[in-house]
Amino acid sequence: MKIAPFLQLTLALWITGAIEAAEKPNIIVILVDDMGFSDIGCYGGEIPTPHLDQLAAGGLRFTQFYNTGRCCPTRASLLTGLYPHQTGVGHMNDDNGVPGYRGRLNEQCVTLAEVLRPAGYFTAMTGKWHVGQEHGVTPSSRGFERSLNAGAGGFYYPGSPRANLFLNGETLQRKNGKLPDDWYSTDLWTDFGIKFIDQALTAKQPFFLYLAHNAPHFPLQAPQDEIAKFRGKFKAGWDKLRDQRHAKQLELGIVDQQWPMAERPKEVQAWNDLSADEQERFDHIMAIYAATIAHMDRSVGRLVASLKERGVFDNTLILFMSDNGGNAESGPEGILNGNPPGSETSNVFQGQSWATLSNTPFRRYKHYNHEGGIATPLIAHWPAGIKAHGELRRQPGHLVDIMATCADVGGAGYPKEFKGHAIVPMEGTSLVPAFGGQPLKRDTLYWEHEGNAAVRVGDRKLVRLGRSGKWELYDLKSDRTEAHDLAAANPDEVKQLAANWDAWAARAQVKPRSNGGKGGKAKP
Repeated sequence: MKIAPFLQLTLALWITGAIEAAEKPNIIVILVDDMGFSDIGCYGGEIPTPHLDQLAAGGLRFTQFYNTGRCCPTRASLLTGLYPHQTGVGHMNDDNGVPGYRGRLNEQCVTLAEVLRPAGYFTAMTGKWHVGQEHGVTPSSRGFERSLNAGAGGFYYPGSPRANLFLNGETLQRKNGKLPDDWYSTDLWTDFGIKFIDQALTAKQPFFLYLAHNAPHFPLQAPQDEIAKFRGKFKAGWDKLRDQRHAKQLELGIVDQQWPMAERPKEVQAWNDLSADEQERFDHIMAIYAATIAHMDRSVGRLVASLKERGVFDNTLILFMSDNGGNAESGPEGILNGNPPGSETSNVFQGQSWATLSNTPFRRYKHYNHEGGIATPLIAHWPAGIKAHGELRRQPGHLVDIMATCADVGGAGYPKEFKGHAIVPMEGTSLVPAFGGQPLKRDTLYWEHEGNAAVRVGDRKLVRLGRSGKWELYDLKSDRTEAHDLAAANPDEVKQLAANWDAWAARAQVKPRSNGGKGGKAKP
């Protein structure tokens, strides 16, 4: 039987479209919480992370990728491809009554799920949401077909304001009959992520999974037998371990020989000046921290194994990153409370001393816009789409690029309008050219959090500590550890970069500012 030419063309287009739909890559974005730049093995750390290291060996590691320096803003930026203030989440979840600080995703942004779902993706998320659950902004209301999430974070969810979980928008108490009675969040997020993947495969759709771990955020909690495996392994102390991490980073090519390692802050004591009891206490804190990371790594291994078992591993793009740098909250001493510490009802903070190790070789921590606060590992793995294995990518990138990247590989369009609202154009650029070793077409990156501010143009970075701080200027090509301030010698450059930052702050809703507290009045 002969087929008319126009029918032949129609049939060919239909077959081509079906093949393209079948070949759309699955996408998994994994975000961890409060993990420093050097904590995993493939970025220099001594904590065993073999599964992440294996993904890095089979894919790419970005050496100059950035987050926003804090949990809520990072999640808002990652989900939308915008700077956080543009989404309404310029600080945390409090509504301060000005556009950049409403504490929830606004209607002028779209999420990855809202962009990928019309392109045929089954959209799912598990883990920490933290972009306005208390204001009615839920995964279900922002494009996710399946979700198991917490509004904020925690590991075992004892009876506390963090106790509620939400399954596809339904509030669950801990004893609910829909979850195991005895669970640990790192495993729970992965278990349900795999369950949602199975539902996508049954529906014969490519899937997008956003898996947002709360590990290793405080209160640090892990099974006691896993903590015990790390006891005594950190008694070398932060000074020696920083040197060891830095040496490994140099060997791996993650950092440059010409960058001096940041000095130990004056608030952090020399390890050898501590008493034996103090060293024992600090070792215990770090053992708990390490156990949360090692357990998270094993969960990544389980997720990868499930993809392989289902035959979808090769055509799944996996992106792994952290929401901010290591966390110095609680000060140099950290916190070690509980009987035993690390258990369900305990309260353990890593603290500044160990966070200095986590952020090797950089300065400062979570909250700040110096490199220690905003630098994150980024692992990209996709056998069907990334030919390079075990290579480094030095192109500067930012969370705003995740939306552009996912839309690019998923063949999804980014809308100008959504549900009757005008949508702010995405700020990022696709990382796909960098996957192939090509430069990215974007020169300027911006930051602001709690008055801390920065702008990067090429290799030059202007950064400020607090709203009243002086602008500092660094050449990141020769000095990414920010040891040599060039501001005094380059006043015209400082003035121009500061003007660039001010113009961005005005258009990106950084101004008018909030006071950072509930009900705080705006500042100009």
